Amino acid sequence: MDCRLSHILLLVSALLPSRSFCAAGDAAPVQVAPLQIHLPREVTVRSGLLTLGQVSVIRGEPSLVATAAKIGLGQLSTPGQRAVLDRPTILSRLASHGISSAEVRLTGANAVAVRRFHKIIGSEEFVEIGQTFLRQHPPAPMICEMIPAMKPKDLVLSGEVEDLQVLPRFVRSGARGHVGVQIVIVADGKEVGVRDILFRLKYQCRRAVTAREVAEGAILTPEDLKIETVVSDQPEPAGWKPPYGLVAVRKLAANTELRTDMVSVAQSPVVIRRNESVVIRVERPGLIVTAVGTVLQEGRTGEHVKVRNADSSRVIVCKVNADGTVEPVL
Repeated sequence: MDCRLSHILLLVSALLPSRSFCAAGDAAPVQVAPLQIHLPREVTVRSGLLTLGQVSVIRGEPSLVATAAKIGLGQLSTPGQRAVLDRPTILSRLASHGISSAEVRLTGANAVAVRRFHKIIGSEEFVEIGQTFLRQHPPAPMICEMIPAMKPKDLVLSGEVEDLQVLPRFVRSGARGHVGVQIVIVADGKEVGVRDILFRLKYQCRRAVTAREVAEGAILTPEDLKIETVVSDQPEPAGWKPPYGLVAVRKLAANTELRTDMVSVAQSPVVIRRNESVVIRVERPGLIVTAVGTVLQEGRTGEHVKVRNADSSRVIVCKVNADGTVEPVL
């Protein structure tokens, strides 16, 4: 009986995992996450491109540590800019790179505040600050390029700065097609530098180009034109619209860019001609008065012409109606 019992116990011990047995009084084994990330409350970085390895302490499996350390967390592009990265944001970035929250153990602060250490504010950074300011406060619509006329000098900061502020504003440029931006640098409440940058602006504009040959006197239609978007030194004129319905004042070859001197407003047909007899008509609520007169000049609908009254021989100015009558301008 004892021999059979010992065989059963040996069989059970062979089938069960050995880690499930522990000596009496021993604590249960602790499950350690493959990746441990400790977040400090605040960190200062030297590079504008933020990675998880820069803002935290990472331990665990070497392959996971190497992957996690390279995960990007955004960019500090402006001197003095601060970023706050909380735990949900970090877990989301890890998940986007195939590391689930079940594999991660976060310790330390609930969020880490990141600021960039600046010893030198370089020329390229000043240009980027100015361009960002212009994008946020465009002086004109449809700006597509902001080209610095001259790059500013670097600014060297003396010592470590706790509070760095960058204050851009518009200044008078004095140059046509340019806009001026002044950038004031304040370190720990004290102004430490000013840089003025002149930007040449480029605009996206529309233009009308003939899609085929257009005869003189032809009324322009969508089939005659193609509308193109181009980059220009000047902004698009206010109220610009495709010149459909205008008349070509001369023959236009295909692929000709239309200018204002190439087209004119289509005129309505002549309604009355010189020396013709017309009806002078005055209409008011409850009253209609008519008379006969002679037109002294040709006229189109809406134009003003001189008419001699047949009864009084008096010359009066009248407006031409679409039905061929004229109405005195009182």
